[in-house]
Amino acid sequence: MTQILLPFALIGSGMAAGGLMIASLGGAPLLLSLPADRYVPVHQFLVTRFDPFMPLCMITALLTDAATAVLPGTATAVRVPVAAAAVLLLGAIVVSLVKNVPINKWVGSLEPDTLPPDFERIDPRVKWRNWNLVRTALAVAALLANAAAAALAL
Repeated sequence: MTQILLPFALIGSGMAAGGLMIASLGGAPLLLSLPADRYVPVHQFLVTRFDPFMPLCMITALLTDAATAVLPGTATAVRVPVAAAAVLLLGAIVVSLVKNVPINKWVGSLEPDTLPPDFERIDPRVKWRNWNLVRTALAVAALLANAAAAALAL
């Protein structure tokens, strides 16, 4: 069963790490460079492209890692990195739900032509970028743990 689940964990964590890397390397710098009235519609556009794709990838990887970790017959050498990957993915999901998603929802509720008068003070871009870097690091670490598990399973 490990041979069936582990590829799904690798694919899910790889796609999640890749998507978050795109946001970290391209999306966040782009959003930070835009004037506020252009930032809001671009952020709204990007969010609709990543949801529900990113949650599906992370949840698939988390569930297959967790299942592989508790599956009878999984070698200890494989069990440890997939369990670590599951914990790392859970961390990335928690950061997403507690930090990034509320910002996404708030920005999604804004009208670009009528931003709050104190928008410069409450601008969430740097905070969003910083939390995105945290969840990206967690997802990349999970991918590396899954790659290690796959190598050990050979």
